[in-house]
Amino acid sequence: MELSDEMLTEISYVQISKYRTKVMKALDGEVLIPSQIAKDSDIRTNHISKVLSELKAHELVECINPEVRKGRLYRLTDKGEDLVKNLE
Repeated sequence: MELSDEMLTEISYVQISKYRTKVMKALDGEVLIPSQIAKDSDIRTNHISKVLSELKAHELVECINPEVRKGRLYRLTDKGEDLVKNLE
């Protein structure tokens, strides 16, 4: 499958940060709260919210219950799922 320039740009955006890469892989096929993402990806929790907001800005992850303060659930968007398949 030929990857679009936009997809290649997004892949390199994720790959230049090992935190973004780990968060994407942790969310692959999962719906998780930030503390679980932190545990699965071995990243301190205080870094997770920044990484999630960066990935959200690129439409790679989404929060499925933004109205709650604690226990927000995150998952990959369709675009994020396509991208994670192409991560090394």
